Amino acid sequence: MGTAVAVLTAVGLSLSACSTGGSGARDEGPARSEPVVSASPSGSPSVSVPSEKIDAVRLVKNDPKVSPAVKRDLKPCAGKTYPIDVSYGDLTGGSAADVVVNVLTCADAVGIGSYVYRAERGGYKNVFTAEEPASVYAEIDRGDLVVTKQLYEKGDSVAYPSGEEVITYRWSANHFTETERTRSDFSNAVGGEAPAPEA
Repeated sequence: MGTAVAVLTAVGLSLSACSTGGSGARDEGPARSEPVVSASPSGSPSVSVPSEKIDAVRLVKNDPKVSPAVKRDLKPCAGKTYPIDVSYGDLTGGSAADVVVNVLTCADAVGIGSYVYRAERGGYKNVFTAEEPASVYAEIDRGDLVVTKQLYEKGDSVAYPSGEEVITYRWSANHFTETERTRSDFSNAVGGEAPAPEA
């Protein structure tokens, strides 16, 4: 009887261990400093990530589509470190990875320009530009380009925008087409910036 109970207990523990609902490998998303290849929604073969890092600073500074103001502000923050984020992934269905470059400010890391470069003829061609006087940031999300824009009204501080727009683009017919746009309006009471009550 004791042996039968022990066997049943062992089998029960074994079965419960198999059904704990583990999710296996988890996709936590890309680390900003690492090259990333996102899955293409078209099911095309994986794109090849460059074996060496792209010189994103030179790419931006030599790009005629980048405004003179962004080029002027693109300077090292400390030492030789430039305020840019670079990611690689499949956005345009090419055989090589596309490059997404975000240019930020040194003081508060606010995005002032976002660019997508497509590998063509041994170089890179600018196929998307978003420059805002306030804040803009582009990311690769499952083969789509997602651009976040902070919205500021008069009197807003950089830390507390009045709202945010998230715009999704998909590559089609050799250009990006907007597929979705959402807007969020934030409370002006956030951060203690609510107007004083009337007397």
